[in-house]
Amino acid sequence: MAPALAHQASKTRTVVWKLGQRVEKYFYPIVTHRLSSDDVLFFNYGYEEDPPMALPLAASDEPNRFCIQLYHRTATQVDLSGKRVLEVSCGHGGGASYLMRTVHPASYTGLDFNWAGIAFCQKRHNLAGLEFVQGDAENLAFPDQSFDAVINIEASVHYPRFPRFLAGVARVLCAGGDFLYADFRPPEGIAAWEAELAAAPLRMVSQRAINAEVVRGAQRNSHRWQCLIERRVPVFLQGLACDTAAVQGSRKYQAMQSGDFPYRMYRFAKT
Repeated sequence: MAPALAHQASKTRTVVWKLGQRVEKYFYPIVTHRLSSDDVLFFNYGYEEDPPMALPLAASDEPNRFCIQLYHRTATQVDLSGKRVLEVSCGHGGGASYLMRTVHPASYTGLDFNWAGIAFCQKRHNLAGLEFVQGDAENLAFPDQSFDAVINIEASVHYPRFPRFLAGVARVLCAGGDFLYADFRPPEGIAAWEAELAAAPLRMVSQRAINAEVVRGAQRNSHRWQCLIERRVPVFLQGLACDTAAVQGSRKYQAMQSGDFPYRMYRFAKT
């Protein structure tokens, strides 16, 4: 692609993602209100290995096994015991609650721009050392070197200015801190994603493709999501909702399965 065309394509993609973020700013509180009565705590696609992980879980966590397993694998790339942890885009706080109870960080801050989601988290998850705040992933309002680890799971695909997020992560991490990260990109965003990660002020420690594991998790979560969508989403929007949730057979599920939407897990360190 000629440089001028590549630049125009990049500008178009940024405009589309910015528009998407504006829509989500108003859409996510609606989702929260519709799903809070169903106690929906996670929005990721899920994760399962072959053979199965058989992660020991409390009975109350078992319904969310596959979503929890994605958090567990991403977060336990390092020992978080006694650490100060920030999760950016914490959703409904299920991952924050699970990690606070099981890996025992000194403190855990969950941040999300969805004010209704933060209100839900503050009411639903009452644990010592766990707090939730409203904020912007691209403008992290914390002092320099505030955290030992930053977690971000299946959220950055929605950030129109991803490099700005990465710079903020590096700023709030202390020296030797870790950025624990899992996400995917559509085909048109892969090259930019890889370039932006390579240019980040962080050192890549590990990278792993996890499409097969995410597809297994999505498959096992599909019935639950299908039932929720049929109960809570207007009929004319159910197809879109199934695709958003990567329900088995949807366009996004098939793209994940084929590898067209690469899904990866990373660990970065601040030197």
